[in-house]
Amino acid sequence: MIDQGINLFLVPTPIGNLKDITLRAIEILKSADVILAEDTRTSGSLLKHLEISRPLQSYHIFNEHKTVQRLVDRMKAGEVFALISDAGTPAISDPGFLLIREVLAAGLDVQCLPGATALIPALINSGLPNDRFVFEGFLPHKKGRKTRIDNLMEEVRTMVFYESPHRLMKTLEQLSEAFGPDRQACVSRELTKLHEENARGTLAELVEYYKTNPLKGEIVLTVAGKNPKA
Repeated sequence: MIDQGINLFLVPTPIGNLKDITLRAIEILKSADVILAEDTRTSGSLLKHLEISRPLQSYHIFNEHKTVQRLVDRMKAGEVFALISDAGTPAISDPGFLLIREVLAAGLDVQCLPGATALIPALINSGLPNDRFVFEGFLPHKKGRKTRIDNLMEEVRTMVFYESPHRLMKTLEQLSEAFGPDRQACVSRELTKLHEENARGTLAELVEYYKTNPLKGEIVLTVAGKNPKA
């Protein structure tokens, strides 16, 4: 049963292991009038696995500005939407913020369900301090990349990044140059999946490790902050 008065639900989906979907998430997805999905093919496979048959509509970074007002108007008319991303919690390095902002601005209600996200397991698995941390998402690919890294040189909190396999080596090398090769870090990949790996060591050691070990899957990079006593 859908909570009365909620117009938009943010529903986390598994980041790998399909058993990580929550009972409440399944209930909401079965009850929503429309499910908004980043990639309808990816989400269609998940929904089929869960035996959920609801109208599915594409919502991603390339169409969100064009569709957001129409979606808000439909919510005003009484339709209830559930937003999901390909994996994890919507709006965390994925589409969602724009829609949430406009729905709230229209005086409608939004509710985010707790559930799967890659950054928290990676942070905890790293063994680095997690009482205070900063999530940086993806570094810029080109313009602004060095500036962003330079701005983090004095950061004392543990830093969490998302990265792709083909850019990880470049990122490790750049962070090693900026923070020093002895800075502790952890590369978490394929979290919750069969071949999950958490490679821990200094930035220099991780560079050497990945010169001879394959890089595949989704990656979270956790890096220790600067020692305030240094």
